[in-house]
Amino acid sequence: MRVAKANYLQITARFGRLGLLACLMATLLSPSAIAGDWPQILGPHRNGKADGEQLEAWTKTGPELLWSRDVGEGFAGLAVAGQRAILFHRPGAELVAEALDVKSGKSLWQAKFATRFRGSISPDVGPRCVPLVHENRVYLVGPGGELACVELASGKTIWTRNLPQEFKAQDGYFGFGSTPIIDGGKLLMNVGGRDAGIVAFALADGKTLWTAIDDDASYSSPTLTTLGGQRQVVFITRLTVTSVDPRDGKVLFEFPFGQRGPTVNAATPLVLGDHLFVSSSYGVGARWVKLDKSGPTVEWDSDEIMSSQYTTCAEKDGVLYGIDGRQDIGVARLRAFDPKSRKVFWTEEGFGTGNLILADDKILVLKTDGTLVLFSPSPKAFQPLAETQLFETTVQALPALADGRLFARDTRTLKCVRVGQPAPAR
Repeated sequence: MRVAKANYLQITARFGRLGLLACLMATLLSPSAIAGDWPQILGPHRNGKADGEQLEAWTKTGPELLWSRDVGEGFAGLAVAGQRAILFHRPGAELVAEALDVKSGKSLWQAKFATRFRGSISPDVGPRCVPLVHENRVYLVGPGGELACVELASGKTIWTRNLPQEFKAQDGYFGFGSTPIIDGGKLLMNVGGRDAGIVAFALADGKTLWTAIDDDASYSSPTLTTLGGQRQVVFITRLTVTSVDPRDGKVLFEFPFGQRGPTVNAATPLVLGDHLFVSSSYGVGARWVKLDKSGPTVEWDSDEIMSSQYTTCAEKDGVLYGIDGRQDIGVARLRAFDPKSRKVFWTEEGFGTGNLILADDKILVLKTDGTLVLFSPSPKAFQPLAETQLFETTVQALPALADGRLFARDTRTLKCVRVGQPAPAR
């Protein structure tokens, strides 16, 4: 039975005001990308939206295969910066980060890291986190809590940290799987350590700058936003939604979210205007939260509208498109709904699970069963444009879209296919 909002929503809030100059400086210091880049999980803005991409429906033979190559274990999607695609996988005993030429797939450099991670629920022992590219560096998180920073140009290791050893952090059900975020010269991560649920690391040398909260890590990745004039990073941890000031880790607001037991929080929080949308499965459901100076207010809480196990919804013209259901029990549907009114516009039953990318008024979905679907987002009805079987095996990794190329992988093969026109000249 769901606990009444008045009881479960125990919120602390503090929305300060920053001057215009401070806001501008914070913006300049945040991760940035130009059209054709996919520098982190869910793209340039961590919301599944691609900049400057023009998607095209493919013929019955499927999209053009530009190149493919073998890969090792892991569920980590690729990041793309300029002419380099960053692959993080485990082809053998070691973790390997590779820079690939986007046009040919040729390996430009490799960086190797030792790991002692062994899978439990999942037999896969590779990385789960998408690489994070910022300026001339790549930040990597291994499944056993190996945190590393390497040069984008050469792969040279700059610094490393061992999260379980240093923070007593646990690797959870599937290993470490929350991709960090960058702001103001800091790498912020849901580490899940004792009194170090969230940790800020210095970009330059990896030193610990501050720690905050006492909660385990989730499989959700944080998002950066400015609310009420306050720069903040919103995390979904194991059992909370927590917003912190990236400067010092001070908690700006928090409220319980999630369930104990064999459950996970995995979808990335979405800030839409002055509202926050969060969703999970396992009976948790979704919440639509108003954010203002007085603190967060839950406007609705429902397990009937969207119950997303892993997928982050994509937003178009105020409508959210997402996967409601669970991969492990084989029941999932594609759905379009209005988070403000809670109206469900349509549901495509039996669609299955997958991950969404929005670009050029179209949405790409790479389904877990290896099917690639292109559809036109509309509240009127599901409007499919093209479909092809890209893989014959299970696909867990998030796809990346950059310069008209889709980078997608299962646990054996990485494929680069043409799904749109190249981005405008830079």
